[in-house]
Amino acid sequence: MTARVLDHPGFAPELLALSAVESLGPGAADWAERLRARYPDASADGLARLATRRFVRSAGVGGAAAALAGFFAPLAELASVLWTHSNLVLHLAAAYGRDPAHPDRAVDLLVLTQVHPDPESARAALAAARTADDPVEGVWPRAAEAAWRLAAPLTAQAGGWVALRLAARLLPGAAVLAAALGDTAAADRLAARAVAAYRPRQSQSNHSLGSSA
Repeated sequence: MTARVLDHPGFAPELLALSAVESLGPGAADWAERLRARYPDASADGLARLATRRFVRSAGVGGAAAALAGFFAPLAELASVLWTHSNLVLHLAAAYGRDPAHPDRAVDLLVLTQVHPDPESARAALAAARTADDPVEGVWPRAAEAAWRLAAPLTAQAGGWVALRLAARLLPGAAVLAAALGDTAAADRLAARAVAAYRPRQSQSNHSLGSSA
């Protein structure tokens, strides 16, 4: 997957969304199945709260750890955010009875993480990513483009890193605390969007952002 992302950096978010569903989806399905077997009376909202607490906490821990990575802190935070957000969305899908390993969850990931504004554009980008052929020339330009597209949903935090660096010089531990709080808040917002999308409503049968799967 790393090689394919570097060959086609313009499709980095789409390729990683497909990979996340394939690699993390089955684990999310097993998690929901185990909990339902252990607690047959547990509601979908109850499972969703468990998943939210688990991965919001992970986001905070990951952000704090990333802030200690020195020069590579933004890259470390990006990797932590991508892993946590993917797991959070797929576990919430499973909590509400959606198949977290279904390819349409990649559409959900791209929309809920605000890489794409709607399912149609996400679906079109995924189709293009699947059929992309000739790689882009040049290793460093490819890597830079991939990093730029992956970080696009987090650009609002870019200025925050400068502030964190300045604060860290004046107040030891400020960068760690701010990164933890910022990533926790971002995961909380993502969880709210995912729950709103997956929770059944009276006027909406069990349809996901991607499909009914």
